[in-house]
Amino acid sequence: MTTTSAPISGANRARVGVQRFGTFLSGMIMPNIAAFIAWGFITMLFISVGWLGHWYPVADLLGGFGNADAVGWKGALTALAAAKDGTTFPQYVGLVGPMVTYLLPLLIANTGGRMVYGERGGVVASIATMGVIVGTDIPMFLGAMIMGPLAGLITKWMDRIWDGKIRPGFEMLVNNFSAGILGMLLAIVGFFGFGPVMLGISAVLGTVVAWLVSIHLLPIVSIIVEPAKVLFLNNAINHGVFTPLGIEQATNAGKSILFLIEANPGPGLGLLLAFTFFGLGQAKASAPGAIIIQFFGGIHEIYFPYALSKPMTVLALIAGGATGVTTNMILGGGLAFPSAPGSIIAVTAAALSPAAGGVGNLFIVYLSVLLAATVTFLISGVILRASRKRDLAAEDTFGAAIAQTEANKGKSSAAMDALRASTTAGAAAGAGATTNAEAPAPTATERRISTIVFACDAGMGSSAMGASVLRNKFKKAGIDGVDVTNKAIANLDGTEDLIVTQQQLTDRARARNGEAMHVSVDNFMNSPRYDEVVEIVRKQHDGDA
Repeated sequence: MTTTSAPISGANRARVGVQRFGTFLSGMIMPNIAAFIAWGFITMLFISVGWLGHWYPVADLLGGFGNADAVGWKGALTALAAAKDGTTFPQYVGLVGPMVTYLLPLLIANTGGRMVYGERGGVVASIATMGVIVGTDIPMFLGAMIMGPLAGLITKWMDRIWDGKIRPGFEMLVNNFSAGILGMLLAIVGFFGFGPVMLGISAVLGTVVAWLVSIHLLPIVSIIVEPAKVLFLNNAINHGVFTPLGIEQATNAGKSILFLIEANPGPGLGLLLAFTFFGLGQAKASAPGAIIIQFFGGIHEIYFPYALSKPMTVLALIAGGATGVTTNMILGGGLAFPSAPGSIIAVTAAALSPAAGGVGNLFIVYLSVLLAATVTFLISGVILRASRKRDLAAEDTFGAAIAQTEANKGKSSAAMDALRASTTAGAAAGAGATTNAEAPAPTATERRISTIVFACDAGMGSSAMGASVLRNKFKKAGIDGVDVTNKAIANLDGTEDLIVTQQQLTDRARARNGEAMHVSVDNFMNSPRYDEVVEIVRKQHDGDA
C-alpha cells in the first residue's frame, strides 16, 4: 500500500537543503504568530499614542509608562498617582515591553527546543534563552532562534550519556536535576557570552540595513527576495533576518519597513492581473480566482505557478517589489508588527497602528502596494503580449508549472490544489484535464485504519485543509470512529495508521513511521484517493458489523 517517491537528484540537494533550513526557521516563528499579533494589537491600543492611550489609568497600566520602579499593577497605580505624564515605548511596566522582551523570544526558543528534543528540549531552551535576553538590552529574537535549538540539541546529547544507565526509581530525579543544572549553565553562558555576541550580530545586521537605507539601495534586496519566493527559498531570509530585525526596529521606532519587503501583496497582484488580461488558456481562466486567494487570503504561493510558466515575469516581480520598497523607504512607510499571512487585511491592521503613524502611514503602505502592483502588471503585460503568438502555437504548460511549484516547495498545499482544481475544470470543458500522477490507493487487505494524519512540513495550512476535506467525506458517508488530523512530518510519532502526504514528502514521512500505510497524493483538496480510502474504511466497518 505504501507508495514510492522520486529520489532527490544531486542538482536539487542544495535547494532542498535551503528549503529545509527555511522550514526549520519558519517552524519556530509561524506557530507563535498569534503572540506577535496579540502584542501588535496591545501596542496599537494601549501605548501613550495608541487608540486608547488616553484611557487613564487602564491604558497606562497595560501600555506602560517607563517607570522601572513600578512593579505590578499596584506599584503602577502608586507611580501613576505621583506622575501622570506618561512617556514613550515602555520597558518594564505594562504588557508591551515585557511581551516583546521576554514572552516572544521565549516562545520562539521553546518552540525551537521542542523541534529538536521535545518538551524537555523546550524547557532547557527557555531557561538558556532567558540568560541571553537578560544579557542584552534589545528584543533577542536572533538569539532565541539560535540558542533554542542549540539548547535542545545539547540536552539531547547529555541524555545519551547515561541512557539506560540510571537505576530504576531514580529516573525523575536524574532527569529533573540534569535539565535544571544544564539550563542554569547555559543561561550563565548566554548571559556572559552568547548574549553579547548576538547583540553584536544584531548591531551589524541593523547597521547593514540602515546603510542600505541611507544610500537608497534597500530596494536591491528584491533581486534576492522575489526569485526566492517563487522557489520557496524565502523563509530563511524572511524569518531568519527580516522578522527579528523588524521587531527590533518596531520596538524603537513603532514600525519597520522590513516587514513589507517580503509580505507586500502588490507584486503578486500585478502578476495575476497581467495573466487575467493578457494570459492564455488555463492560466488566464484561473487568474481572477487566484487574485482573491493571494490578495485577501494572503497565500502568495498561489501566484508562483504563473511566474514559473513564464519565467521572464520574475523580472516584473523584482521591479514591482523594488518599487514597493522604494516607496516605503522614501515616504517612511512600515508595519508595526509582522503581517502573517501577507494579506492586505493583515497589512492594513499592522499599518494602521498609531505607533506606526496611523492613517498617514496606511496611505503610504497602500501606495506602495498599488505602485508595486502597477509596475509588475505593466512589465508582465509587455512580456505576455510579446510572447503571445509563440504561446498560442505551443502546448499550455500551466499544469506543469503547478507541479514544478510543488516540486520547488517540496510539498503540496491547499492553494495549489485549489488552483489545479480550477484549471482541471476549465480543461475538462476544453482541451482536457491535467494528468493525475498520484500513486495507487491503499488496498482493503492492509491494517485497520482508525487514525489518519495529513502531514506536511509545518503541519498547518494545506494539511489542515486536506484533513478537513477527508473528515467531511467520512461525515457524508456516515462513518464514525476515524480520527483525521494534521501535523508536521517532524511530529509523526508512530501512532498513525494511515499518513497522507504530497508526493515529494512521502519518503520523509515513511522514515518517521514505517509501519503506517502511506498515501501519496498530487492534489490535497480533491484527490480521488480520498474516496478510495473512505471505501476501504467503510468495508472495514461493515466487516465489524
